[in-house]
Amino acid sequence: MTRHGKNCTAGAVYTYHEKRKDTASSGYGTQSIRLGKDAIKDFDCCCLSLQPCQTPVLTPDGYLYEKQAILEYILHQKTEIAKKMKAYEKQKKLQKSSSQLESKSEEREKVEKFKTRENSIVSKPINPFTTGEPGKSDVSVAESSASTSAGSSPALPSFWIPSLTPEAKPTLVKKPSKAVLCPMSGRPIKMNELIPVKFTPIDPSLDRVALLTRQDRYVCAVTRDTLGNSVPCAVLRTSGAVVTQECVEKLIKKDMIDPVTGEQLTDRDIVPLQRGGTGFAGSGVDLSAKEARPVMQV
Repeated sequence: MTRHGKNCTAGAVYTYHEKRKDTASSGYGTQSIRLGKDAIKDFDCCCLSLQPCQTPVLTPDGYLYEKQAILEYILHQKTEIAKKMKAYEKQKKLQKSSSQLESKSEEREKVEKFKTRENSIVSKPINPFTTGEPGKSDVSVAESSASTSAGSSPALPSFWIPSLTPEAKPTLVKKPSKAVLCPMSGRPIKMNELIPVKFTPIDPSLDRVALLTRQDRYVCAVTRDTLGNSVPCAVLRTSGAVVTQECVEKLIKKDMIDPVTGEQLTDRDIVPLQRGGTGFAGSGVDLSAKEARPVMQV
């Protein structure tokens, strides 16, 4: 389709190009965009600050964080949970007091109903020639008085009379969970479960500033292969060394011994490191970002 054909609005069909153009200009609908490599963090960057880690730590799920950033996040979440718990306890006390008041009011209503029924009882002489039961007339009188009292005061909501205006009930606060969740995996996270990570620099003589300016910064602790976003890596829990997944499969899993410290390893001690994005769809990272905006419905 030519450029002028896309801008033509005299057609009888609402084309896909016109729909996208109107969606972008009106501010309604769902807007999606494909992310590039610059919008995705590297494998050695923190998942919170998106900056290269100075003192990196790893979660059991393989997500890398800066130690200061993740500890501040955990402390902030704990304070938020404490605030929510206080609000929940306050709401619980209010509900308990209101239920006590309702029970007292119900008891008062029962007493008032009993008094009105007792006052409405009228003693009449019993006619021995009638076959009706003596208590039926009293019960009918009490029922008729109760029905008239119930029908005389209808409780209907009204938006014009201030006394009958319906009131919105306060939103109930749910009991918060005491577990702090990982911002990436959504699973519970604890401080004592964080694994310190030790990257092996490609050149030990370089300082941190000079190291961060390089594209290839770190290598495998065993094979000295260059690490990157496209290289699957793993972290050894016992030493914190970062090795390639190929090294784990071909060398470490044969005898299950940490090549750095010489300690015995288990399958739980080998934690796969979550890779960064490469800009290719096959890298395993979701490269499509969507923004939900208001939608006009008829």
